[in-house]
Amino acid sequence: MSDTTKGRNLFHAKVKSVLSGDTLVLASLESGQERLFSLAFVSAPKLQRDGEEPFAFHSRDFLRRATVGKVIQFVVHYTIPTGNKREYGTVTLQSGEELPAACVADGWVKLREESRRKDMSDSSESLLNELERLQAKAKADAKGVWATQGGIIENVHEIPDPKAFVQKYNGRDLDAIVERVLTGDRMILRLLVSPSKHIQTIVTVAGIRAPKRANTAEGREQPAEPLANESHHFVETRLLQRSVKVNVLGLTPQNQLICVVKHPNGSIAEFLLKEGLAQCTDFHSTLLGTQMKTLRQAEKYAKDNQLGLFKGHVESKASSAGEVDATISRIVRPDTISVRTKSGGEKTVQLSSIRGPKPKDEKQGPHEQDAKEFLRKKLIGKHVRLSTDGVKPPSEGFPEREVATILAGNKNVALMLVEAGYASVVRHRKDDTDRSPYYDELLAAEEVAQTDQKGMWASKAPAAKAYQDYSESLQKAKIQYSVLQRQKKVPAVVDYVKSGSRFTILIPRENAKLTFVLSCIRAPRSARNPNEKAEPFGQEAHDFANRRCLQRDIEIDVESTDKQGGFIGTLYINRENFAKLLLEEGYATVHAYSAEQSGHATELFAAEQKAKDARKGVWQDYDPAAEEADVEAMPDPTNSTTNGTTNGTSSSNNAAAPVKPDYRDIMISHIDPATCALKFQHIAPTASHALSNLMSAFRTFHLSPSSSSSATAPKTGEILAAKFSEDGEWYRARIRRNDRDAKTSEVLFIDYGNSESVPWKNIRPLGPAEKFGTAKLKPQAVDAQLSFCQFPTGNKEYMEDAVAFLRENVEGKQVVGSVDFVEKDGGLWLTVFDPNGRGKGLEVNVNEEVVGEGLAMVPRKLKGWETGRGDVLKRFREREEEAKGARMGMWEYGDLTED
Repeated sequence: MSDTTKGRNLFHAKVKSVLSGDTLVLASLESGQERLFSLAFVSAPKLQRDGEEPFAFHSRDFLRRATVGKVIQFVVHYTIPTGNKREYGTVTLQSGEELPAACVADGWVKLREESRRKDMSDSSESLLNELERLQAKAKADAKGVWATQGGIIENVHEIPDPKAFVQKYNGRDLDAIVERVLTGDRMILRLLVSPSKHIQTIVTVAGIRAPKRANTAEGREQPAEPLANESHHFVETRLLQRSVKVNVLGLTPQNQLICVVKHPNGSIAEFLLKEGLAQCTDFHSTLLGTQMKTLRQAEKYAKDNQLGLFKGHVESKASSAGEVDATISRIVRPDTISVRTKSGGEKTVQLSSIRGPKPKDEKQGPHEQDAKEFLRKKLIGKHVRLSTDGVKPPSEGFPEREVATILAGNKNVALMLVEAGYASVVRHRKDDTDRSPYYDELLAAEEVAQTDQKGMWASKAPAAKAYQDYSESLQKAKIQYSVLQRQKKVPAVVDYVKSGSRFTILIPRENAKLTFVLSCIRAPRSARNPNEKAEPFGQEAHDFANRRCLQRDIEIDVESTDKQGGFIGTLYINRENFAKLLLEEGYATVHAYSAEQSGHATELFAAEQKAKDARKGVWQDYDPAAEEADVEAMPDPTNSTTNGTTNGTSSSNNAAAPVKPDYRDIMISHIDPATCALKFQHIAPTASHALSNLMSAFRTFHLSPSSSSSATAPKTGEILAAKFSEDGEWYRARIRRNDRDAKTSEVLFIDYGNSESVPWKNIRPLGPAEKFGTAKLKPQAVDAQLSFCQFPTGNKEYMEDAVAFLRENVEGKQVVGSVDFVEKDGGLWLTVFDPNGRGKGLEVNVNEEVVGEGLAMVPRKLKGWETGRGDVLKRFREREEEAKGARMGMWEYGDLTED
């Protein structure tokens, strides 16, 4: 041992750590180089893994608290020439206090027995004398290691039951000392669980992932990740051997503790993130709860300032686009929503960071409809704020789409879904920045929903709800019609908009799905596929119905059914007749006869007139003067024999054509399934009102008990009252023939043109002739046939196709009929035109369409009046040749006329 007291130098250094009560690790202020330094003349109790000596922790802790992290002055008194060349000396603190004197005075170290030497300098001997005095006093006062009891601390290096430990200390702050920093997010802590027991264990810092340092695994050296050493140094200089507070949250898959480690100035995780020396990790989000938001903000700060790991980071345009106001227009799927922006544009977005129930998953699939209904009730038609979080690339057959956060009021829509158990949270890759800003709240909500077994997390999946489609067939429609016609304002939901006036609706309380057609109006048809051309304003009407009705709660009154199983009636949205709204926008026209029968005539005609006055929609070219002229020129609907010849008479052999075109607004009321002969009504105001008034009085009369006597044996040709089987109402009818054995009669309903077999019990006298007889109002159903069309009456299959085509396109609709010829018995030959063609050249000719579809041929034996229509016949024959070439309809097996 050599004496170094002469010429001693005074050094400065920073204390990095304390190994025991008598030994420090010093770091150079300039280079950071480390050196081991022990206090002269003293020794402290040993800290050993297999059992610490009494007061070893207390001794070290005294020195740790006094020196770690502080700049000190030190003097080397002597060295011991061992392998490490340990230096011994004294330390002066910034407060002026000197070591080891303070340690000896408090009894935390003892003087070494061999401290005195013959060659000691005067100063060393003086120091030793002072230390001996201080030790004697400490010993007399039983201080520190001189105490007669205590000082033993059990230091455990392994937690026997980590789960039990977490349950016991979860949510509580524990005092701890950082013994060693492994990486920026992992360290060895000494947990001070009690005065007599400590636990030394590895802890993972909650909420972050720091770069890994270089290490050797399975004989192979793994290089350090970028900024790993900087991250480690940042934590080590601030926490090594510092006292910290630890909040135990959970366990890693390796059963290591996950904790919030709090420096006196705050959470070390937050400081690391702000410097860009770590990234947030989603795995601890549910453990941290609302604390995760603070960490995300710290990470964002580093990203915005391009610090550390985020150097060169560029925020995506989508995530910085800001909020836009929008309206929810459709719930596509539980996690996908269509919105309409203020500019009127519509787009479909996916809710950020969540996924709705998987349709093919046996546990999740049954919840898909419930999830959609959950959103529909809360959102459809509501104003929301939308912020785009990113763009999802095309995948799994889906196109590229935006991912967004939608706030309804102040509520996050995705969060509402997750809380209800109707969505799961997507686990993002660490480099996936297109995520919800509420991601941590979503994860926490999912965990609660799973614990509470809500929605698709329930142990038992509900039975999938299947709606019965009552428009699938006419028979089914009649069954449901009998139920719905007795109810008023039936609650329903619009599931799909087929056109401006045609919808698919759901009636939840009836478990019913049906096609619903608006009564009293006709809306122009929209294109059903890219190859089809829409009628003028057809698409506008369709879009308007979509905006106002799709997925909305509505009410319906069912009035009748059509022959395809559709239900006809009134649809109310927000207690307002939707047909009226369509008319006001000029996207529909009133079907006068139906309106007058319905009780809605006043409001519907007023709405239509409003659109006419504003020149809206189909009325953009409306000319009131022209309409008045048309009304004045309208012939008497009951005097049809004045058309066809110049003298008011006609014959099937007369070749003369009508002197001028005779266009009439008509409604086809019946199509004979055997011949395709037509029955129609004139849609003239006088005729419509007269029939409406007569039928109203007729129904009232036949509801009274005095009119209840049935006809005993009706006579052929007699006009009586008969009950129609489909709606149970009474109508004027002519007896065609009787079956006396079955006591039934075949009747013709003279105002509508259809016929059926009616039991005698449902036939009764007409009533007062002056009120209901044909002298009061002539039969309104007029006989007619389609000009230039010869139907395949000998082939049942082709006839059925022809009848179906006519029923779909003209039956029950307001059309324009051009009278080509009038027979002696008053029967008319008509060319029927699409009503939207009127005033625009009448370009849509239904007769031509029938021939063009191969459902009829041009007559091979022409009537006299037909031979004079060369140009018309040429056009029809061209269409017939087209049908033959395409093998359509009756021409599917070739030319029928070739024998």
